[in-house]
Amino acid sequence: MATESQIAKSKRKLKYSTRKVRRCWRCGRPRGYMKDFDLCRICFRELANKGEIPGIKKSSW
Repeated sequence: MATESQIAKSKRKLKYSTRKVRRCWRCGRPRGYMKDFDLCRICFRELANKGEIPGIKKSSW
């Protein structure tokens, strides 16, 4: 879990746009971020397995 100060720092206006840090809205994790869902890979998998993300299902072949 990210600390409140880290989350606040990533939300403030930046001097350069390339310094933007995207974080998971659920846990605040900066790595493994999926832009389309605004989630990290861990939270994405948890929600997808529960069926809480519409249109996503576990594939098998």
